[in-house]
Amino acid sequence: MHELVKDYYGKQLSGTADLKTSACCDASSVPGWLKPLLARIHPEVLERYYGCGLVAPPLLAGCRVLDLGSGSGRDVYALAQLAGAAGEVVGVDMTDEQLAVAQRHREHHRVAFGYERDNVRFLHGYIERLDELDLAPGSFDVIVSNCVVNLSPDKEAVLRGVHRLLKPGGEFYFSDVYADRRVPESVKNDPVLYGECLGGALYWNDFLGLARQAGFRDPRLVEDRPLLVTDPELAPRTAGVNFHSATYRLFKLDGLESDCEDYGQAVVYRGSIPQHAQAFVLDKHHRIEAGRVFPVCGNTFRMLKESRLAPHFDFIGDFSRHYGLFEGCGKALPFNVNADANAGAGNGTSSGDESCGCC
Repeated sequence: MHELVKDYYGKQLSGTADLKTSACCDASSVPGWLKPLLARIHPEVLERYYGCGLVAPPLLAGCRVLDLGSGSGRDVYALAQLAGAAGEVVGVDMTDEQLAVAQRHREHHRVAFGYERDNVRFLHGYIERLDELDLAPGSFDVIVSNCVVNLSPDKEAVLRGVHRLLKPGGEFYFSDVYADRRVPESVKNDPVLYGECLGGALYWNDFLGLARQAGFRDPRLVEDRPLLVTDPELAPRTAGVNFHSATYRLFKLDGLESDCEDYGQAVVYRGSIPQHAQAFVLDKHHRIEAGRVFPVCGNTFRMLKESRLAPHFDFIGDFSRHYGLFEGCGKALPFNVNADANAGAGNGTSSGDESCGCC
């Protein structure tokens, strides 16, 4: 699959317009405040970029950032402006033609950004073999990827490598394509569908399992949207599989639990994150308004308190007392809780909700 992808992105495509679908895209369009960053990027870099949107989590100033599958370098050069002169952004890609575009415009961007030193680097490598690169374990604050993990033949190795390179409290913030079921071999082996980020898409529930095995105990879905394959030639070849573009954030935190547990904790957002004065969205289920006491489970408490987000929150409570599962997390006590429960003993019924979910 490596050779297929390198051929597709290095030789078959000559520009963004050559893509046959919009699958290689994050879940949202570029926010207005990010557009000036793109305006300072060299036109050739933009033209040879094969995606849309921009994977840009907040609070990157001074951070060390790694971009997996950096391609022509568009996202690297955008993130370099957010990381600032004190930060660094490293791009990894396996396609020589793409890397050549990114490399030859480094000085152009250093001057355009007004930096005394170049704050970007590009490495030739494979995202499932990050341990082969000159990258120190635990050396990155944030790792990003824009619709590239699906192109890897060994996604478990990608996640393990990311976990190894992140600092404690670091974050993998990335968009990708997911399927509503396991993709059949006919779709996986279709070179165009694979190159268009559909053939290699993971079944979403398999992704959650792989993430947890790699050490990311509580994956958080930030946003998502369905993908429509409208190309009349490609649509019948998808075999009825439904695809979604989704952005996840995975925190490297040793103390996270498998479920959302209630310790009576809460946070208050200070409204101090740039571009997020009114509210901060941690994930699809946590929109935390500024100045308001917001009850959270233990995992959410840790994600906020033990990451670069901590200075922007006030924290209420600790882990000294446990109250069971956090209400609304998608699971519940599986046992009968009323006084008449004994009457139904042995009938296999329960008033609990055993559905899966996240708080």
